Amino acid sequence: MSASVEQPPEGAPALRLHRQLEKIWATGPGWQRLAAVNHSVIGLRMVITSFVFFAIGGVLGMLTRVQLATPNGDFMDAETYNQVFTMHGSMMLFLFAIPMVESFAVYLTPKILGTRDFAFPRLTAYGYWCYLLGGTILTVSLLARVAPNSGWFMYTPLSSNVYTPGVNADVWLLGVTFVEISALSLAMEIVVSVLKMRAPGMSLDRMPIFGWYILVTAMMMIVAFPPLILGSILLEIERAFGLPFFDPTRGGSALLWQHLFWLFGHPDVYIIFLPMAGALSTMIPVFANRPLVGYRAIVVAIIALAFLSFGIWVHHMFTVGIPHLALAFFSAGSAIVAVPTAVQFFAWLATLAHGRPRWDVPMLYIFGFFFVFTAGGLTGVMLAIVPFDWQAHDTYFIVAHMHYVVAGALAFPMLAGFYYWLPLLTGRTAAYRLAVPAFWLIFIGFNLTFFMMHLTGLLGMPRRVFTYSGDEGWNWLNLLSSVGSFVMTIGFGMAVIDIIVQLRFGRRVRRNPWNATTLEWAMQMPPAPYAFASIPRIATGSEPVAPDQLALSLARGEGYLGFARNGWQEALGVHMTSGEPDQVIVLPQPTYLPLITALFTGAAVLAMLFKLYLLSLAMVLVTLGLFVLAGQRAGLGRDYGPLPIGHGVSVPPHTEVASAPPWLALICTLVADGTLFTSLIFGTFYLWIAAPHWPSNLAPQANRMLALGVIVALVIAAAAARGSLRSTSAGSNAQGWIGLAAIALLAAMTAAVGLIGSVTPHPHEHALGATAWALIGFVALHAGIGLLFLISNLLRIRAGFISPRRLTDLRLTRLWLDYTTVTGVIALGLVLALPALVATLGARP
Repeated sequence: MSASVEQPPEGAPALRLHRQLEKIWATGPGWQRLAAVNHSVIGLRMVITSFVFFAIGGVLGMLTRVQLATPNGDFMDAETYNQVFTMHGSMMLFLFAIPMVESFAVYLTPKILGTRDFAFPRLTAYGYWCYLLGGTILTVSLLARVAPNSGWFMYTPLSSNVYTPGVNADVWLLGVTFVEISALSLAMEIVVSVLKMRAPGMSLDRMPIFGWYILVTAMMMIVAFPPLILGSILLEIERAFGLPFFDPTRGGSALLWQHLFWLFGHPDVYIIFLPMAGALSTMIPVFANRPLVGYRAIVVAIIALAFLSFGIWVHHMFTVGIPHLALAFFSAGSAIVAVPTAVQFFAWLATLAHGRPRWDVPMLYIFGFFFVFTAGGLTGVMLAIVPFDWQAHDTYFIVAHMHYVVAGALAFPMLAGFYYWLPLLTGRTAAYRLAVPAFWLIFIGFNLTFFMMHLTGLLGMPRRVFTYSGDEGWNWLNLLSSVGSFVMTIGFGMAVIDIIVQLRFGRRVRRNPWNATTLEWAMQMPPAPYAFASIPRIATGSEPVAPDQLALSLARGEGYLGFARNGWQEALGVHMTSGEPDQVIVLPQPTYLPLITALFTGAAVLAMLFKLYLLSLAMVLVTLGLFVLAGQRAGLGRDYGPLPIGHGVSVPPHTEVASAPPWLALICTLVADGTLFTSLIFGTFYLWIAAPHWPSNLAPQANRMLALGVIVALVIAAAAARGSLRSTSAGSNAQGWIGLAAIALLAAMTAAVGLIGSVTPHPHEHALGATAWALIGFVALHAGIGLLFLISNLLRIRAGFISPRRLTDLRLTRLWLDYTTVTGVIALGLVLALPALVATLGARP
């Protein structure tokens, strides 16, 4: 059924259009600000929050340098030092670096790509609140003196119950997992938005280079984070319930944790680097006054870099006893990764060499980055060589290298980006009397601090020691490192003061003060909540965008969607590759649901931390219920048919197309979930092949009839989901099919629980039983989530959100149940195959 809609007014003047859109898109005053879902608001909050955690982490780093400035230091005892250096690393990596690059992406990506917001604003807000609450839990633990103390890498068995019996390790495992939920949700948001919400005409091969960097980074996060999430869950289960995944005395392996950690940890270096490289690739052409050299080569390079980064995680584990052939492979791979990095470097240098560079504050930081990252890259190639790595492993040389490639690659481009984009937010420019001295203090202090660590490392100073005797020859080097850290801190303090001064007293500048060619400069300064009064159309020619000329036209509503309709927050959806408009995306209004959902998620984490497992389970169920409730308000309650978007073009709303953003979001979710499942399979095979104390006498068993029953029930549920989709598309009642699918899923869950109870050896006794428990539990959990999909389908059918034209919900359910069936067959097949596997390779004396 089609219904009439409010027709857009003709020739709306810019001011009237601004007032109409402002009324629809703005967040209310006072407490209503907590309901904000707009990407500009959330992006700014993330920037400020991550910078607060950066300041806390920086103070902790300073404390470690005070302790190590002189030998036999008694500024801190060993336990306090362990907590401080663990929290320094954890905060800088999980609470500052990753959130900071995401905050850049959240604030800038829609503006640079010429759209009004992200595809799922409520998910953006939920991700931010999870990040804030998770970071708060970690910070408060430090004040309560129960902070993590096993190092930011949490190696087992040091972090197991035997050596860390308190809640310190639990704080890290639960808090960091909480924060990673935020990062993962934002990554999915970014992928969908970049692929589906660019300005019309912006095909993938004409997308601004910043969009490519952000897209590749977000895809990397979707694949890189699940192994660490799985490792954290398994370690927390081991600590809380005694299932021995990492306990070598019961068939587990401490090295399994290292594999899962570095499967995340190594790509994470590039996850931090690539968005900053995207900022550099955006700024350098502006200051060189010429287009970026080698656009296509850079795109290929960053894709290659992403793939290579996943294949060389073992180069962090050269000393744990890897076979020689594998050492050669991973050593070569670690050296080859320098090639795509060099492609970007030479493209930047060529752009500057062929342009007419002009100096300004951002350029100071760009050249600071060139120096620091080149030095870090060279030491990275050195560490890729196995004999050198064996000598430098676990010394301060590693600490220096990591700070050069992670901290340096982030801090200098980040500050360049701040100075470059701050005029967009404030309409003012920096106070140069502070900005230039601040740069030199940071640059000199950074190199003084971390270059000395190379030397202390080469002289044999090990990492993670809280003091030293003073006769090793490290004294003056450590003292200089500590002095350098204070110089660097003074520089950061001046930069912060400079930015605050700019907000209030900076010199006002005209629109687009840098003469850039990206779309964010075609909006008003500071940006309005709706970003663009109308959506720009990217011309097909090779001429760069002229933001100055485009700005007034867009403000007058001469682009697409240059009007207000039905009080909707509208954005345009486009074809993923060609960029042609194919749908109107109606975005949700501000709501408190993301905050409330995040609070209950945090309550579940805290209850688990205090061993209140039933309460934690209740909070999880409430959280899931809130997600279902949020889904009830999504979409449109009627069929509308094609809607005019301007320039004589009409497209349907996103609820009536097959390629709606939720479909792509679920695919991203399944990719992340599939990575976690693959990591679980990897862990099972790893323990079978490499773990000590694999059983020689125990005969693993699983009830085959129950396993077959689970598989049959999952197949019936998937078939019933397809039946519900066919029935609804034909205009018939689908509730019978949905009921059949629900009954089948309940049967699958019941059989899975029975199967878990029949597993031998018992999950507490040996890792063999524990891995079987985890595999079956994975199947039961996904069947349970499928049940939530079906409940949501029934509620939305009754509320009128599903019709023969609006089938997105049913298509999502079908895809989820198909995936659950496939992974269920694989998981249960592996459980049934375990006896044969143990009989062949695992049954060794």
